[in-house]
Amino acid sequence: MFKGIITPVVAILDENRKLDHKGMKAMVEHLIENQVNGILFLGSIGEFFTMTMEERKEFVEFAVKSVNGRVPVLIGTGGTVVDEVIELTNYAESEGADGVVVISPYYFKLDDESIFRYFSEVAKNTKLPVLLYNFPDRTSYELSPELVLRLAREHKNIVGIKDTVDNISHTRSLIEVVKSEIKDFTVFSGFDEYMVPNLMAGGDGLIGGLSNVVPGLFAKVYRAFGEKDFNTVLECQQTIYKLMNIYGVTQPFVAAIKSAVQLVGVDITPTVKLPGQKATQEQEKRIQNILKDANIL
Repeated sequence: MFKGIITPVVAILDENRKLDHKGMKAMVEHLIENQVNGILFLGSIGEFFTMTMEERKEFVEFAVKSVNGRVPVLIGTGGTVVDEVIELTNYAESEGADGVVVISPYYFKLDDESIFRYFSEVAKNTKLPVLLYNFPDRTSYELSPELVLRLAREHKNIVGIKDTVDNISHTRSLIEVVKSEIKDFTVFSGFDEYMVPNLMAGGDGLIGGLSNVVPGLFAKVYRAFGEKDFNTVLECQQTIYKLMNIYGVTQPFVAAIKSAVQLVGVDITPTVKLPGQKATQEQEKRIQNILKDANIL
């Protein structure tokens, strides 16, 4: 259903840290012009965790209208309050989104049965396709391949997963266990540098932050892999390895990604939500040097 390069888009904000319609539109056009296969709004890099329900609903409305059916629109609706997750999921459905991406609850480390109930409650309250979002560094919980298969068996609208695990073996196990029974279940890497290993193992692509900066590069490597043009794949992968250093420039990395987007020429202001802050001049210089080293600038 969903395959290829799905960009978890950064939230473009004005100086008052509110949705910047003009800048966000420029960001959407940047991605679509560079042939991404879908856009995820309100993912981790989209700062969903800093926003009120009203702000998130404003992003949903903007997302559907600005993309206007040109690529699939996914909305991150996960959180710690199940009723709010369902409310936002239903709102995304009513506004015309194509699917939702739902992260596991965080704060307390939950057991498998609690996680199963959480995702089941969301899935049975929407007709939208649901992608699970496995990010144990943020949730203290790792979705096992067996639990993912159980959820996909029980709920036909649970159609895929974003696996943000710094361990390609976990993603490979997901592919082997789940896709062996449910062939069209989609497995995405959440780490940019693991996209090619994901595809080699039989996975379906990437939902990764660097595609905000160089969407054309990721579209290129995805096409090249499908065409078995492995010289191009190797060349692109080496560039991706260099670009991974952007993530280490700011903490959290959202500010660094936004600065990189601005440096490659997209007309945005790299404002981030509190308690984060924009990259400093020194940090911007480091990002610029990384982009130059990767021959992006």
